[in-house]
Amino acid sequence: MSSSAGTAVDFSELLDAFDSVNSAGSGENAAYLCKETGKIHWHWDSADDVDVLPGDVEDSKKYIPIPDKREIDLGKPLVLEFARHHLPDDYDKVREIFSRAGAYARFKDLLAHRHATARWYAFEQKATEIALRTWCEDNHIEVNG
Repeated sequence: MSSSAGTAVDFSELLDAFDSVNSAGSGENAAYLCKETGKIHWHWDSADDVDVLPGDVEDSKKYIPIPDKREIDLGKPLVLEFARHHLPDDYDKVREIFSRAGAYARFKDLLAHRHATARWYAFEQKATEIALRTWCEDNHIEVNG
């Protein structure tokens, strides 16, 4: 991000950080947005050579953690919304799948069986972009892109 961009965060960088935070187990990856500069600071538990987090990253006036997908309703509620609209005959089955551990693997098997994987990923991507932009608005974060 160039210095002329001010304090705005680049939306594609925000998406990358969000994907990283959500790609591993809970708490393994973290990213923080500096509200003053728009810079995203990353941390992976499994890597020692990644961006070292600033010492004051816990200062909630200056930094905000990039959310987990469940924090912005992109977990089970999103899956159920997708099933309601795109797999209505399987809605009860999807609800049952998500009542137990290991639900995403079984859900992805169902998507493959129903030839709905591409539709799910497009639906999830659009919902993620909307939810992240709403999160930015709610947290008074300016976005570029």
